[in-house]
Amino acid sequence: MRPYAHQSAGVIMIAMALTGGCTHTTGGRLKGFQVSQHWAEQTKEFTYDPGVRVHINAPSEADFDRHKPTHLVFYALPNGNSIEWTIGRSRAEGLDWHYYIQHIGAQTRRLREVIRDHNIIVAYLEAEQKSWPAWRRKHKNNSELIAGLITTVRQQIDAPNVTVVLSSHSGGGSLIFGYLNGVEQIPADITRIVFLDSNYGFSADEGHGTKLLDWLNHDPHRCLVVLAYDDREITFKGKKVVGPTGGTYRATQRMLGQFEKEVELTRTMSGDCVRHRGLDGRMDIIVHQNPENRILHTVLVGDMNGFIHAITSGTGYEDKVGVFGAPVAYEKWIQSD
Repeated sequence: MRPYAHQSAGVIMIAMALTGGCTHTTGGRLKGFQVSQHWAEQTKEFTYDPGVRVHINAPSEADFDRHKPTHLVFYALPNGNSIEWTIGRSRAEGLDWHYYIQHIGAQTRRLREVIRDHNIIVAYLEAEQKSWPAWRRKHKNNSELIAGLITTVRQQIDAPNVTVVLSSHSGGGSLIFGYLNGVEQIPADITRIVFLDSNYGFSADEGHGTKLLDWLNHDPHRCLVVLAYDDREITFKGKKVVGPTGGTYRATQRMLGQFEKEVELTRTMSGDCVRHRGLDGRMDIIVHQNPENRILHTVLVGDMNGFIHAITSGTGYEDKVGVFGAPVAYEKWIQSD
């Protein structure tokens, strides 16, 4: 286990020995987890005060191997969505359409089907009011609370050799930026950071770019993945969705403006997407040009295999589990109820 100590000035997280304070269960059974009806996955749910619902999904006891490394993926939910909607379900009459748009549960199962050299656990994080920006506004000490949330979830996984992935969709990106605001340096056990059309809050002035670059430069196994699209002119019910300075397209341009000063980025075009890659592929920023001016906010994540791409980009599994923008790669893993 890796508990952390928090200092009020900056919430500096200090990693301690993995072996301290943790009793391992035998085999692949995780202590305190229940067995799900879906592929016998191991699950655990609890509320982190104040007002964060946490649902952890791990491989089945038969598939979880303690001798292998474990990637603990935090998935900060998009605004207005529940954990159930985010996990996803197959279509059924009368079922809410939100179940069909992300399919993080099915994408995770597809990842586990192909990736056999490490375990993948996903922790879904649903904020009160289903909005991470609103939750942060309500709690002035949100950076410290987010650090505590990450520590608390990490402590539920009684396994050695656990590394952390911070991922987010939509307003979930606010959780990551809130976390960055509270640390002087991103901890070493965070190996991947993912923004799935969720980097609205990026600010060079707040040090986000500097911290991300410093983190990337200190270890050749760390990756940053950003998916966005040109949302400047999209409309809903006749009105523009984003304001004159908002949206993820503009946020991504702010990111690129800072990163290009320090990282050599290669720009390529594939279909409707412009891709910027650097640091031997460990920085992967894709912007869909959206020539038809569609709302692609969830299409990037679900229909385009966005979550799969974000977890595999820069690894030997890239394009082997699912290809970004290609047909859905996870259909057989969508749960029916």
